[in-house]
Amino acid sequence: MKILKTIKHDYVEILPPTIFFFIAFCLILVTKRLILREYGISWTGFGAAIVGAIMVGKVVLIVDKLPFVNKFPDHPLIYNTSWKSLIYFLAALLVRYLEHVVSFLSKHEGFMEANRHLVGEIVWPQFWLIQMWLAVLFFIYCAMRELVRVIGRDRVIHMFFVGRSNAGQIAETTTPNLR
Repeated sequence: MKILKTIKHDYVEILPPTIFFFIAFCLILVTKRLILREYGISWTGFGAAIVGAIMVGKVVLIVDKLPFVNKFPDHPLIYNTSWKSLIYFLAALLVRYLEHVVSFLSKHEGFMEANRHLVGEIVWPQFWLIQMWLAVLFFIYCAMRELVRVIGRDRVIHMFFVGRSNAGQIAETTTPNLR
């Protein structure tokens, strides 16, 4: 029974980042598809959005288990947002690198040989473009997540889906007096 509880908990934890990054990756892929269509190149790649979103969701789930992730919980939100964004970004970079190097390991003998071929064959502009987008998306994701942590999940849901008339009352009861 404990294993089922753990699986359910992990599934619930992986869902928000996976959905966020799936939507973001789909928007990037649609943009790429529209640009390529201008040059008469047909391209599909929504499978990549699914795989990428699941990969990033797993990275977030694993990194969240690290003891040093929530390093600045009582500082201004920019601290934790920037810190977590950096950690997620570096973890995703490592996972992407390992994903590519493993595919080269099956074709070449040894890690160093596989790495040499990977460095020589990778399309660097595309690689850095994806990394740039990941950095921006991780920052947005972390900023929203920190806001939800501070404001509270139920209040955020209420503010987004119930309406502004009640949101003002909620803000008044939760906002400290800064005068």
